[in-house]
Amino acid sequence: MVQKIKIKNLSNKIFIKTFGCQMNEYDSNRIYDLTSTIGFSKTEKKIEADCFVLNTCHIREKATEKVYHEIGRIKKDFKNLKKPLVIVSGCVAQAESEEMLKRESYIDMVVGPQSYQQIPDLILKYQRNKKKINHTKFEVVKKFDELKKIPNLQNKVSSYLTIQEGCDKFCHFCVVPYTRGPEYSRPFDEIINEANKLVDNGAREIILLGQNVNAYQFELDNKKYKLSYLIKELNNIKKLKRIRYMTSHPKDMTEDLINCYNDYKKLMPLLHLPVQSGSNKILKSMNRKHDREYYLSIIKKLKRVNKDIKFTSDFIIGYPGETQKDFEDTINLIEEIGFLNSYSFIFSPRPGTPTALKKLNNYEESKKRLKKLKNVLESYQLKNNQSNFDNYCEVLVENKLSEEKKYFGRTKFMTPVKFESSSCKPGDLVNVKITSFSHTGLFGVSENKKVKAA
Repeated sequence: MVQKIKIKNLSNKIFIKTFGCQMNEYDSNRIYDLTSTIGFSKTEKKIEADCFVLNTCHIREKATEKVYHEIGRIKKDFKNLKKPLVIVSGCVAQAESEEMLKRESYIDMVVGPQSYQQIPDLILKYQRNKKKINHTKFEVVKKFDELKKIPNLQNKVSSYLTIQEGCDKFCHFCVVPYTRGPEYSRPFDEIINEANKLVDNGAREIILLGQNVNAYQFELDNKKYKLSYLIKELNNIKKLKRIRYMTSHPKDMTEDLINCYNDYKKLMPLLHLPVQSGSNKILKSMNRKHDREYYLSIIKKLKRVNKDIKFTSDFIIGYPGETQKDFEDTINLIEEIGFLNSYSFIFSPRPGTPTALKKLNNYEESKKRLKKLKNVLESYQLKNNQSNFDNYCEVLVENKLSEEKKYFGRTKFMTPVKFESSSCKPGDLVNVKITSFSHTGLFGVSENKKVKAA
């Protein structure tokens, strides 16, 4: 356990800029908790910071360059001030640690995503020795052993909780197995304990996170605990009103998990299930381990157990070898399922992955395809939002807006809602009459009648 001590000559302010996924947001919150043990406090003002942490993501194109650009801005802001301690953490740090330290002298420390539990000790070590630090070991078990000693102080109505890390799927476009390591599931009781603490802090919705969250499996005394067991246990927490999880892999959508959408009312009827492409040829080239027909069979099973369920997904456009027919297969899949919302990107090669050296598709053609795909996705998003017009939606209130008597929340389907109310508060479930809509959100008025949670 790290001793709580003040660091000499520092006012102990830390600012973290988070890139990428929800798991990085969870990690950043835990870094705040960890550094509080050595006297640091969180600041929202960059110029106050004595320590900058750039918590990075390596999934998207130019991820590394974004980090260097951010460091350039820090250097400019602190040109006439004392230099802050600069730490690069996360997946970019894991993938390019030595290169980063050589290329940018302003970086003091690089720490991998499976080693950030060591940040307090590493800061103290740096203050003693003033030597640059590269700490990018895979220490996932040790990480969570250390994290469970430090209370999760997150107090948002909707809170993230990482239950699984790493990936064994080795999709040919993906860097995660190389930056996060093999699949690892946290101990069952440890997750439930953290969930209860989050609820005590004010969480009314918990979003379970993992690179392959539905691959969660923890074995104790010859009993295997799966994601469905976690959902069952969380469903019993009285003050918890909503349960979600992401991101899932189609191959891990087991029957017991599918049945949860019928059995547990707190599990929201929205599933983010990345498909990446509607073309069997491209799916095989990606090493996705499922085809179009299997994916559609999972969708069919889920609709059978819960007629209200809706889906979101991920799509990669312009994957090497993608033809017009392959692209049209993807469009057809979208039209067949009618996704509520999705993320879509042009393929960008990740160094070290099997697809990195393949010949790229014509970029201008890929841009045209992406635009068409986004237009189709947005049309379904608008249609779904339009279907709520003049109806009531159950909304979990997340926060009050600066405008008088206006609040922000989300529906069961994660759709953002801005609405007027005279008496609600964050954490309430309220019925909102939808009075207008856009393709990205809903607007309405609450009659201030609370909804009884499941």
